[in-house]
Amino acid sequence: MPALLPALAAVYGVLAGTLLPRAAHRLAVAPGEPWRTACPQGHLLTGPAYGWLGAARCLNCPPPAARWYGPSTPLLATVTALLCAALAAATGPRPELAVWLALVPFGVLLAAVDHAVHRLPDLLTLPLAAAALTLLGAAAALDGAGGSWPGALLGGLALGGTYFLLFLAHPSGMGFGDVKLALALGIALGWYGWGVLILGFTAGVGYGGAHALTLVLRGRASRRTAMPLGPSMLAGTATGLLCGALLTSR
Repeated sequence: MPALLPALAAVYGVLAGTLLPRAAHRLAVAPGEPWRTACPQGHLLTGPAYGWLGAARCLNCPPPAARWYGPSTPLLATVTALLCAALAAATGPRPELAVWLALVPFGVLLAAVDHAVHRLPDLLTLPLAAAALTLLGAAAALDGAGGSWPGALLGGLALGGTYFLLFLAHPSGMGFGDVKLALALGIALGWYGWGVLILGFTAGVGYGGAHALTLVLRGRASRRTAMPLGPSMLAGTATGLLCGALLTSR
């Protein structure tokens, strides 16, 4: 069972990750623009959920290269699978694992969109916070849960409030979408307590700073270059959750 659980989570991650590039393509637009409804060649996207679900592959485009669009499908599928497998191995068969597996694909999708257009859509951030709080509430009611639902609620308020203050202090360096994302991430991190919340926040800041410094040293950015914070915030949260889950399983 210990080895089977991460393997099953990885398979789920591959399947879920394969569906992300199409959604990322549709959501990666500038603020004020409508979500995309067609492939890059103009062919209407159809399928389940009004065309939101499905592989990022257009059969109406001439082969070979024009069939695929959006972020790399193998990359997003691999990242999603690795995260799901790692969380499954760290968390084990505890109720909150189902929550983490449900939220991971949306986190990867948000990172992909923010990386592409520096935008975190309300369509994802606000429902993500509500879903995290609701699902963790259900997990807390089951035997064997490894965290605290009140802690998750307080964590969301604390991290969301922290990023809101940072936004007020430096609005040109942070979007309000980061504040909304922080609410969802704080809920997840707060499940395992204040120590994990601080670790996830600190790791996210560290990842973002390291990435920015690397770009500056390589001459690909300056100190005034706008950079997306979402991917580093999400990576910091993944780090915190893995550590929190491992410590709780001991």
